[in-house]
Amino acid sequence: MKARRRTAAVAVLVGALGLSTLNAPAAWAADTGITVSDIVVNKGKPIVVGTSKVVEPSFGFRITLPRGYTTDAPFDYSAAPFLYRGSVTRAAETGDNYIDGSYICHDIDSRRVRCEGKLFIDPHPAQEHVDSNSDATSWKVGVSLRVWKADGSLKAGELETRSLTVPLKRLSKVTVDASPEPVAQRGTLTVTGKLTRANWNTKKYDAYGDRTVSLQFRAKGTDTFRTVKKATTSRTGALKAKVTASADGYYRWVYQGNSATGAATSTADHVDVR
Repeated sequence: MKARRRTAAVAVLVGALGLSTLNAPAAWAADTGITVSDIVVNKGKPIVVGTSKVVEPSFGFRITLPRGYTTDAPFDYSAAPFLYRGSVTRAAETGDNYIDGSYICHDIDSRRVRCEGKLFIDPHPAQEHVDSNSDATSWKVGVSLRVWKADGSLKAGELETRSLTVPLKRLSKVTVDASPEPVAQRGTLTVTGKLTRANWNTKKYDAYGDRTVSLQFRAKGTDTFRTVKKATTSRTGALKAKVTASADGYYRWVYQGNSATGAATSTADHVDVR
């Protein structure tokens, strides 16, 4: 898989960081003393991608420089977040299994910097960010960073490798339809639906069979959905459940997702009980 890069990595100063906030700083090589901390990717949630829509997960982190370094003008720094798989050196140099984005950094003081931005994931075939279903797995997180010492010299080190990752998942969708409408009090209501998920190989949505999905109900005038039944999708992704209608309200299907597939919630279908 090859990704189109939106920012140029000026140095391969990278490492695997984390999915959500890291309270302990990730230390750079001992000869620099640079730390990267408070890393948050996509607000701590898995990244879910469909077949056509661009996804731009948020990415934030803080850089702390050791004594003798500065962020003040006329000196400079650069910090670019990215996701990668496999060899970090190969990913950064070739763009294979590599996803980056745009960012902006703000000085907290002369030695601390807070960076905020977003990654850029385009499932369109021309971009090749996700061109295989095997891409639905855990990706390592990196930061390409360079800083200048107060005397103007560039001091660089490599962040020690960590095994922390962020999940990249295939988008799933689920539909709902309750009938008959309206339905008699204590009558039988049949709720159907279909579960599908993104196929990154074909850029289509395929039926997702043999999955457990919850049927939920919210009575009119209340705020909370509750699970009333569970059903398993057929080979074609079809869902079906029968319930006894007792009150006006809303029915929906909820799929919880798994390690490679995002969760999905259908729209709510209102049913009038007479």
